[in-house]
Amino acid sequence: MRVVLAEDSGLLRESLVNLLTYFEHQVVAAVATAGELRSATSTFRPDIVVTDVRMPPDHTDDGLRAAIALRRDRPSLPVLVLSQYVDGAALSELLRSGDAGTGYLLKDRVANGAQFVATMREVGGGETVIDPEVVRRLLTHPADPLLRLSPRELEVLALMAEGRSNAAIGRDLVISEVTVSKHIGSIFTKLDLPADEISHRRVLAVLSYLRG
Repeated sequence: MRVVLAEDSGLLRESLVNLLTYFEHQVVAAVATAGELRSATSTFRPDIVVTDVRMPPDHTDDGLRAAIALRRDRPSLPVLVLSQYVDGAALSELLRSGDAGTGYLLKDRVANGAQFVATMREVGGGETVIDPEVVRRLLTHPADPLLRLSPRELEVLALMAEGRSNAAIGRDLVISEVTVSKHIGSIFTKLDLPADEISHRRVLAVLSYLRG
């Protein structure tokens, strides 16, 4: 298969390129950011996309969001997510975004290269393959609204719970204050906090975090 690979760790990205080449697949592009993933996929029209979740520019769920956007334009595009993070809300959105094969593997649970390549072939052939540990985590607390948040949104919410301002959160996470505001808006939406309680939504979000 012709593969576009997105992974921000240079060492892992190079290892995956060598692995896929060894098993006679063609990596047409190996990129490190979500923007490069979108561009390379549009340019090369691969048979499958393999992507991490947490990638530049924001180091949140950028890789997965890029895959979802690509699926909207090309519903037949198989996508295999390889990550150490579980993002249930984004995974559900990815599964709904097209009728092609979909996979979600946790990096530390992939036993060997042959297993990974076999899973990629299944996904490329139209199958859905979800790591059992991902399913277990999502089913453990199915009603927990915090499961809807990305890893970076949870970091932002944790700092909000410590009483940090947007500017302080941005300094701690090395992101812009505008990006912090976007994350907080997304947190409000995912936690179903109504817009008519604007003055209290920050407090309500923190309470949801502390209860979780």
